[in-house]
Amino acid sequence: MFSPVSPAAAATLSPPERWRIVLARDRRYDGAFVYAVRSTGIYCRPSCASRRPRREQVAFYPIPEAAEREGYRACRRCRPSDANGADPAVALVREACRAIAAGETPGGGDARRLARAFKRVLGITLKQYADARRVARFKQELKRRKQVSPALYEAGYSSTSRVYERTHEQLGMTPATYARGGAGVGIAYVTVSTSLGRLLVAATERGVCRVMLGDTAATLEADLLAEFPAARVVQDRSGKLHGWVTSILAYLDGREPDLDLPLDIRATAFQQQVWRELQKIPFGTTLSYGEVARRIGQPRATRAVARACATNPAALVIPCHRVVREDGELGGYRWGVERKRALLAREGGTREM
Repeated sequence: MFSPVSPAAAATLSPPERWRIVLARDRRYDGAFVYAVRSTGIYCRPSCASRRPRREQVAFYPIPEAAEREGYRACRRCRPSDANGADPAVALVREACRAIAAGETPGGGDARRLARAFKRVLGITLKQYADARRVARFKQELKRRKQVSPALYEAGYSSTSRVYERTHEQLGMTPATYARGGAGVGIAYVTVSTSLGRLLVAATERGVCRVMLGDTAATLEADLLAEFPAARVVQDRSGKLHGWVTSILAYLDGREPDLDLPLDIRATAFQQQVWRELQKIPFGTTLSYGEVARRIGQPRATRAVARACATNPAALVIPCHRVVREDGELGGYRWGVERKRALLAREGGTREM
């Protein structure tokens, strides 16, 4: 027999430690966290017997509902949503999440207890979670129905003005355009070779919408196309992106410490808050995830800050590589921990106090 590990005990685990648990298929951690794979859109238990993905494709979440909020689907093989941890607060949060998903008002009696549980388990408030789920439902309905009005009422919005107010920033375009898979949106991109692998820079008419690092141009191009299959995505042959690409390459060569490029990215209000704070971190210094949380006025949102870093769509321009663990360890990095290590080494990063 083995003793299951509670989500509370697993909360202090670093991403490398969680990855080692996944590689070991350690059943003790089933119910303590789940891992999600960006390339497949599926999340699993740590013990899942499926083929292991590449580390840079993996994100970790404290409960299944947090992965589902980001659009991941449960693995049919290991059924991660059926795994229950021993922490009463986690059970309370999961019950509330299920109620929200069903369009019901979360119960549980003690509202303050539920609010504390949400902040501890997910690092965000119940309202922030409910808003994010509603936007996710709206996006799903838009893609299915292709019409704004039925989708907004299905998602629970009371009026058209309300949905435009709440979702425009998070979609990065009008809901009607999003419903068409980005139809009508023009995105130009270029990929170049760097000492850290391939670099992809993409932009709309409004500004840079993606900066990605990877091993091959094909993988980066596939990631760019995945979100908006109907957008006009073309390689930049006009030189429009030349200045921005040159600035990023100069940064990688140590000749451009500050990257101040116009951005056109989709984000929740919380992500925007975190990303703006990351852009304030000076070249050559680092902050911990907890320090970033405190700077944005949400000291208990450490895990949510880490998730915002993991979903950063503009590597280097939004310098999420300058955020490390409280103990000085690197933590995770969407584009690979070794790239994060190399970037910090180039900057000669020291802790900002």
